[in-house]
Amino acid sequence: MCGGSRVVRVRVGFVLLGVGSALVLAGCGGEADSAPTVAAQPSSTTTTAVPTTTTTVAPVVPTTTEPPTTTLPPTTTLTDVQFERNESYYFTTPDGNFQCGIIKLPTRIEAGCEGTTTPVPPRPESCMVNWGNGIRVTDEGEGAFMCSGGEVYTSGGPDADPVLAAGQPLSKLGFTCTTTATDVSCVNDQTTHGFTVAADSNEVY
Repeated sequence: MCGGSRVVRVRVGFVLLGVGSALVLAGCGGEADSAPTVAAQPSSTTTTAVPTTTTTVAPVVPTTTEPPTTTLPPTTTLTDVQFERNESYYFTTPDGNFQCGIIKLPTRIEAGCEGTTTPVPPRPESCMVNWGNGIRVTDEGEGAFMCSGGEVYTSGGPDADPVLAAGQPLSKLGFTCTTTATDVSCVNDQTTHGFTVAADSNEVY
């Protein structure tokens, strides 16, 4: 059926049937050509960007362990006035082994220290009291061991005399005394004679 009309009739066997069929197809060609054409739709491809994550790894820094810091207590420097007693000057050595003084006597001025030291020279025949427990230097002559009947280089107060800090000189009455952690030295400033004494050594000059 083309355009709503029935045109085909079969008159002759199979041959005409074939021709009629051809005519039917030809007669309908206009409508066949006029069939709507569906345009191909462009395919739509959606691309989703995958975010890139960048991980920054911090470099490993070796840990350095610092040795603990030891804080020493501050050293108090005493003034000369704190060593003075009755126009003389008294002190104790840092190790506590010796009591010392720069003392003013009626007839002379001297500097000396009392305590145990070794070696000690032989006792002189003229010494009838204590020997070898003290060493001193006077206005004249070299330093020497002393012969005494009791303590000389101490202020005699109820408390120990102040410590003369190592490296802190005490210069009074023409003499200078200095200490280290283990010894003490006193010198006559004018003659340069004096002594150095420690628990296990001593020297006079």
